[in-house]
Amino acid sequence: MALIDIIGIIAAIIVNISFIPQFIKSWKTKKTEDISIMMYLIYTMGILLWLIYGVTIKNIPIIFSNLIGLSLLLSVLYLKIKYG
Repeated sequence: MALIDIIGIIAAIIVNISFIPQFIKSWKTKKTEDISIMMYLIYTMGILLWLIYGVTIKNIPIIFSNLIGLSLLLSVLYLKIKYG
């Protein structure tokens, strides 16, 4: 694996970690009224398109990043729908 791919994977991990506190807070408090469902839906569509792009060009860091991001975003959206 090339150094640039490793940098991409590390960047993906760092960026996607930012969704974890929101998920944990929503899960623990069961309160999601301050979460914008529209923002999460739009962001989810963007991540899904990036994932399709990554798969199309066979780029592991893009695929890895967006699979993680998509799963975290869908988790928060699930909580928003369940508790919102």
